[in-house]
Amino acid sequence: MRWRRYQYLVYLTLVWSLAVIVLGAYTRLTEAGLGCPDWPGCYGFAAVPQTAEQHLQAKAAFPHAPLEVHKAWNEMIHRYFAGGLGILILLLNLMAWRHRGLPRGLPALLLGVVIFQAMLGMWTVTMALKPVVVMGHLLGGFTTAGLLLLLAMRVRRRVRGHLDRRTPARNMGGLTWLAALALLVTLTQVALGGWTAANYAAVVCTQLPVCEVDWAQQFDWSAFHPIQPPHDSYQYGVLNYEQRVSIHVAHRFGAAITALVLGVLSWQLWQSVRLRRLALWVGTLLGVQLTLGITNVVASLPLMVAVGHNLVGGLLLITLVATNYAIFSCRVPLGMRLNMAREG
Repeated sequence: MRWRRYQYLVYLTLVWSLAVIVLGAYTRLTEAGLGCPDWPGCYGFAAVPQTAEQHLQAKAAFPHAPLEVHKAWNEMIHRYFAGGLGILILLLNLMAWRHRGLPRGLPALLLGVVIFQAMLGMWTVTMALKPVVVMGHLLGGFTTAGLLLLLAMRVRRRVRGHLDRRTPARNMGGLTWLAALALLVTLTQVALGGWTAANYAAVVCTQLPVCEVDWAQQFDWSAFHPIQPPHDSYQYGVLNYEQRVSIHVAHRFGAAITALVLGVLSWQLWQSVRLRRLALWVGTLLGVQLTLGITNVVASLPLMVAVGHNLVGGLLLITLVATNYAIFSCRVPLGMRLNMAREG
């Protein structure tokens, strides 16, 4: 019963983390990242200023940042959900340390990640949307979801009370490396996507397959330097047109490489009866993500499509985490798998 309750809490936390990713994307895409110029409150209040008196106090305290109520609410709702995620991860740790046998390593790692995420959230505001911080915040959110899925899979294996007792699959060495490569390539592509969004480079190219300008001659590697010159604000971007084109084109080429690697992985997974469900997940999510990416280009970044692009990217990443875990479990001898399950 204790494991079952813990499992439900892990599932809830995983779903909550995906909601935080969606809200974070929505906040960024509606230009609400600086909707509240301070942190963790909003114009000095625990919620968005509502009364006329509070509006006057906000104007007096932050004359350089006029209050836009809808943007402020977008930002604060995201913060509330992010705070709720932190509380859920803290509960996972408290349960683990209170009840002997529950996993402790992954929850502790998650707690460290979510604390660092809170710091990145603060720096996003105090550093006025500095691109390297915005990208790091995005990667932190995806990392949190990936670690939660890994914890959910380990707890599910323990709750089920039995493991696959068939002989471990042979000749999976190549698939192991391919799955690890797919995870690494996808993580890199997520970082490129975050860099594209943080530098407002998503709509600089509006034609397919690459870009309507002479991008090869204009390609500028300085666009990828993580530390940019100081600015009062990085909202709406500080890079020039050539640099933004370079980022956008790199993201497109990254998408092509990612699609190739994941397509091969999906095909190889399909060859194993045990892994066909994962093959379907990887293939389907890849197709949806490519469709959303193309739609972002031809339709000039529709809000809901762009938010969906972030969500599906997160789902694809955690699916690859599940794929790597499943392949690893297939290769590990039964005795070792039993010990791992007991240890959580």
